[in-house]
Amino acid sequence: MEQNAARRPSAGSDAVHLPVMRSRVVELLAPALERPGAVHVDGTIGMGGHAQAVLEACPRALLVGIDRDTEALELARRRLERFDDRVRLVHAVHDELPEVLDDLGIDRVDSILLDLGLSSLQIDRADRGFAYSVDSPLDMRMDQSTGPTAAQLINTADQAELARIIFRYGEDRNARRIARAIVEERTRRPFDGSAQLVRVIEDAIPAAVRHRSHGHPAKKTFQALRIAVNGEMDTLSTVLPEALDRLAVGGRMAVLAYHSLEDRPVKDAFRAVCSDSAPAGLPVVPESMSARFVAVTHGAERPDAEEIAVNPRSASARLRVIRRIKEAA
Repeated sequence: MEQNAARRPSAGSDAVHLPVMRSRVVELLAPALERPGAVHVDGTIGMGGHAQAVLEACPRALLVGIDRDTEALELARRRLERFDDRVRLVHAVHDELPEVLDDLGIDRVDSILLDLGLSSLQIDRADRGFAYSVDSPLDMRMDQSTGPTAAQLINTADQAELARIIFRYGEDRNARRIARAIVEERTRRPFDGSAQLVRVIEDAIPAAVRHRSHGHPAKKTFQALRIAVNGEMDTLSTVLPEALDRLAVGGRMAVLAYHSLEDRPVKDAFRAVCSDSAPAGLPVVPESMSARFVAVTHGAERPDAEEIAVNPRSASARLRVIRRIKEAA
């Protein structure tokens, strides 16, 4: 996730583009990118801030950049054009990683970064519909060339399904109230803009609950709808084992997550591959059952106070990195 000003970003300007934990990400991935022709995959390249930093710090590395957002890809293309033949940018979802690598004739890679969630490009562009602070069309698609919009979802899903989405992906205890209010509202007027949805959510939540809660009352519902529209949890659960499988021995994988729903499956997947598969109690762990990866970070690292002061949107970031030490049995 990257921070940019409200104006349309220009390629290559750090004044409007601040990748989260950039220096730390590069520091942790660079040891895997020292050999000539080492391949780094940025599975969520966004506007290319992390990718630029990796290419600058690792002059022998090649980049494969993937994103489903065509606007972000174009900005990344402009930002990285000076690196010329060291860059391959692909319009795809990150869970299509195996197909992308196969098409490029790449078997194994040396480092992978997944920077999950929204980029500030998506948040700050009012016409994308991700923000609850401005009235805009309820789109919320990261790839605007395909799939149903958030407006189509809330205008067609039944009440039970809406409640399930809001509770599961927004972790909002008021999910049933909000879903009921949405269904009642759309019988009078179908949803098309974010201001209408924000008003319905605010009216659905009792005043006492609103006053006790942290943040805007619409925040959790907007998060839930965005995750559902883009199938984010499904693609994440698919890409984690795919990415780990394509890492070469010595390769490293880093993931930046921004809320517990994202971080939990990353934590579980990393813990599983960093653990022996032998039954408990064996005096000696057979080589075939020993762990294939080791943790590089101890738990999740967080941005420091200085970074949060400059880029408040980085405050929720959690960085995990692991390294491959052996092939699968």
